[in-house]
Amino acid sequence: MLAIRRLEKNGPPRPAEIEGFLGAHEFPLIEGRTVTFAFQGEADEVHLRHWIYGLGSTQAFERISGTNLWYLVFEIPEESRVEYKLEVVIGDQHRLIRDPLNPNVARDPYGANSVVHAHGYEVPEWSFEHQDVRRGKLREHVIASDVFGDKRPVSVYLPARFRENRRYPLLVVHDGSDYIRFSRLKDTLDNLIERLEIPAMIVAFIDSPARLQEYAADDRHADFLNKELVPLLEETYPLVAEPSARGLLGASFGAIASLHAAWRNPGFFGRLLLQSGSFAFTDIGDHDRGPLFDPVVEFMNTFREDPGRPSEKLFQSCGTYESMIYYNRSMVPLFQSTGMDVRFVEARDGHNWENWRDRLREGLSWLFPGPLWMVYE
Repeated sequence: MLAIRRLEKNGPPRPAEIEGFLGAHEFPLIEGRTVTFAFQGEADEVHLRHWIYGLGSTQAFERISGTNLWYLVFEIPEESRVEYKLEVVIGDQHRLIRDPLNPNVARDPYGANSVVHAHGYEVPEWSFEHQDVRRGKLREHVIASDVFGDKRPVSVYLPARFRENRRYPLLVVHDGSDYIRFSRLKDTLDNLIERLEIPAMIVAFIDSPARLQEYAADDRHADFLNKELVPLLEETYPLVAEPSARGLLGASFGAIASLHAAWRNPGFFGRLLLQSGSFAFTDIGDHDRGPLFDPVVEFMNTFREDPGRPSEKLFQSCGTYESMIYYNRSMVPLFQSTGMDVRFVEARDGHNWENWRDRLREGLSWLFPGPLWMVYE
């Protein structure tokens, strides 16, 4: 019997019993595939608001009669990771709050959500900062862009033990500051390089002041990468000037920007790491994703008609709980048909920065295998 059922089997529990129950368990309470959410407080209604596509976004809690304890029993597949908030309703007031009983928080550019880790899920230890790992450095640059007619900041990661007399692969990361802050990409690079899982490499973190326009298959952005950013980096740092040592990384619209830049200049970027790509397309009729997706859909429809061979190797990931999962699955055979070496992975997660974090090790080490994989694979 579930713990919450035992609590109420003999009628409404006394306040001391409720406090003892809450103090004796961690919440959300994981019991196999079953997760129990709890909320203690006065309310007219309590709802779980989650981001699992295909499942009703609002799930109602039950109140144990005669108490202020609310609960929801929920089935979640093993190894799932789900972000959520609680909606507390009092009269006409609806408040979205983080779960007061759950210390696990996932942050993003818009704030923070509570997160439940289902049985079998673990935060990857290689994403944390480790004191015994040598750390790379970030060097700041500002690029005067003729393409955009403005100046663009770029943070360049130099690996520990960087040497001017060596040559390094280059990875360009869209939404770079968010990847550093919310996906721990710098710590991941430090750890994977130290463990020889990827080679020492130079990584350029870029951001856009208008990402929903510039990352939506904008020719100017592709020209900025190919004609301004990479040539300047090659003048400044000792880079391997070969497509196989040059890659792009992006999530959501950043994946669109990466694919578009490689497609527009085939043979320039030999490695693509595309996460939860916003690969919306249409076979007939109009799409239903709003005007921001108009240029994306136009590009994807054009790409599907004439994909060419934009890169040599492509690593693609997506969460099974995302609305974009259909499009991502649909693109796999098309990517493979181009002659690219393609690997596609899914995870029981949503459209968020920690999902993208959790796929970085597999993606980076497959695209840029380090000495460890060269020896043992």
